[in-house]
Amino acid sequence: MTSKDAAMFPIIASCTLFGLYMFFQIFSKEYINLLLAFYFFFLGVLALAHILSPVVNALIPASFPNQDYHLKFAQGKPDKEEELMDYHFDRKDLVCLGICTAIGVWYLMKKHWVANNLFGLAFALNGVELLQLNSVTTGCILLGGLFIYDIFWVFGSSQVFGTNVMVSVAKSFEAPIKLVFPQDILEKGLEANNFAMLGLGDIVIPGIFIALLLRFDVSLKKDSKLYFYCSFIAYFVGLLVTIFIMHVFKHAQPALLYLVPACVGAPLFVALVKGELVQMSGYEDSPEEKTAEGTANDKEGKQEVKKDK
Repeated sequence: MTSKDAAMFPIIASCTLFGLYMFFQIFSKEYINLLLAFYFFFLGVLALAHILSPVVNALIPASFPNQDYHLKFAQGKPDKEEELMDYHFDRKDLVCLGICTAIGVWYLMKKHWVANNLFGLAFALNGVELLQLNSVTTGCILLGGLFIYDIFWVFGSSQVFGTNVMVSVAKSFEAPIKLVFPQDILEKGLEANNFAMLGLGDIVIPGIFIALLLRFDVSLKKDSKLYFYCSFIAYFVGLLVTIFIMHVFKHAQPALLYLVPACVGAPLFVALVKGELVQMSGYEDSPEEKTAEGTANDKEGKQEVKKDK
């Protein structure tokens, strides 16, 4: 994600959010949610399988009759073949996929909050893993833009459109795009139905910034991960403040209003105190450098294997 992408992100997100709001106003939300349910069922099963695969593989005994498979899909003639999919998997992966499919069917049938949260967490973890910021400056631009975006669509939209657009869409959108926290779980247990919500964007967006700070810590070649832990704790504190304010005022809160100053301000303050602010602002996380470094490491590893042989 470049600086230009980061600057455009809040505008694109605003158009998408308002488009969904208008869509729910015009069309019946039952049919829309039916379509979305199957769409997110497919995506959720794959996302959850990706996350749970290492856990399931570790639990399956060594005596399990495993077998490797290779699924390849290409187009064109053999001499000009274009590869569209090349996937390697085994029977353990199929077991994991079966478990995740069962959870997906449970979600389709019951829309239970536990199944929703399992899919939501899987989407969030995959998002943090797949999305990547190229610099701290880009991260600040992205978080700053979404800071304004969140405030407007939670507070300002009520003045402009006469309703809270974000909360309206979140309640109408029956898909695992949010984590829900039952407020009546002590009274009703797993049958709880009064929920507080946290959008996945409030997890993924700060998450990719915190992940970038972890890579910055590694680039400093020090034993500590000061900036990572600093921003992670700041995120946790910001989330607690959000929940506290929400309960005090009994009103939906834009989480990024509290998370952005915490996640950005804390590491920048630490960098200022340690005299590493210029180094942090100039840090760039280049995929090309990573690839080159990984290739070099692979070559060294192969050479060591040859020497051992």
